[in-house]
Amino acid sequence: MAGCGWSQEIAWRRALNGTFLVKNLPYGRHSISDADIEAVAQVLRSDWLTQGPAVPAFERKVLEYCGARYAVAVNSATSALEIACQALGLESGGLLWTVPNTFVASANCGRRCGADVDFIDIESDIHNLSVEALFEKLKKAREAGRLPDIVVAVHFAGHSCDMEGISQLSKEYGFSVIEDASHAIGGSYKETPVGKGQWSDVTVFSFHPVKIVTSAEGGMSVTNDPELARRMELLRSHGITRDPAYLNDHDQGAWHYEQHELGANYRMTDMQAALAVSQMSRLDDFIDRRREIVAAYKIGFAGLNSITLPVERSDTQSAWHLYTIKVRGGAVERRKMFDRLRVDGLGVQVHYIPVHLQPYYRELGFASGDCPVAEDYAARTISLPMFPSMSDEDIQQVVLIVT
Repeated sequence: MAGCGWSQEIAWRRALNGTFLVKNLPYGRHSISDADIEAVAQVLRSDWLTQGPAVPAFERKVLEYCGARYAVAVNSATSALEIACQALGLESGGLLWTVPNTFVASANCGRRCGADVDFIDIESDIHNLSVEALFEKLKKAREAGRLPDIVVAVHFAGHSCDMEGISQLSKEYGFSVIEDASHAIGGSYKETPVGKGQWSDVTVFSFHPVKIVTSAEGGMSVTNDPELARRMELLRSHGITRDPAYLNDHDQGAWHYEQHELGANYRMTDMQAALAVSQMSRLDDFIDRRREIVAAYKIGFAGLNSITLPVERSDTQSAWHLYTIKVRGGAVERRKMFDRLRVDGLGVQVHYIPVHLQPYYRELGFASGDCPVAEDYAARTISLPMFPSMSDEDIQQVVLIVT
């Protein structure tokens, strides 16, 4: 990427009015092709808008990609987390642990089941759940006589947690594991696709518009456990079944159905699923472009001492849903840079405000200092533009504005 012309443009514009703006670049953006639009249009012309063939087709696509056995598509990753917790038996009096460096849904799924929630601090380099912190917390919890029922391991920004380490602890301490892979479809860990489920009970994906693959809104739970899959299928549709293998009354007509669980309407529509099926055909291309952008940022920001760049561990291939920098100097310097980048046309964002510091969780007794690594990271992070339709010129714009 040539740079001198753009550097002169920035200097000229800032000399005029103190700002630089070529075009606004959000931190994330969906990529919709003509093929995506046609896939949705075909559903609109069909006999099925919901509960038709597109949803199971999408589930098969994801299973083929990640290598798991069962998939349950729903209307959001939040719903996927909730039915996963319910299927695993989480209820009032139970306990779920997760990290504070995540969207609130990773913790709220426990509260929605009536369970208590607690938080594990993160690693300072990749900002995922710290296995060391988890181990120390588990030892204390065993002494106190209250271990977690579920640990939700969040693959922040698309980078897998150390799932083998978490799995080993789950066997020793007896908890279930949910991978919150909302950021991570297309990523891998130890040469295994995220979602294969080798080290967890359930993996959850998100298909929100800024995620790597979108269904407009949507989520999915994948598992290798047939009973968990059956329960999640029930829970996404009011707890109702028509399957003769599970009916109590076999003497009724074809109209007969039975409610066996207290579920809800968490179903995905065929329009959403058709969009996602089409998007899945470009998943590898999306990931390849994200990796190209990361490589260009690494070159462009080399030697810049005001920020720390994200890293990727050698046994992991991140899906790079987010590109998060850390501003050296703390919260005050981060605010200055954030405001400047916004003025200069970058739609930067902060991922995330620590969940335990949200007013709802403060009222439950959590406070500043509970997770110091996550709190320090949250005070210094900025998410830069990262989406596959960025041009080389867009990347250059980001680099020059940041530097």
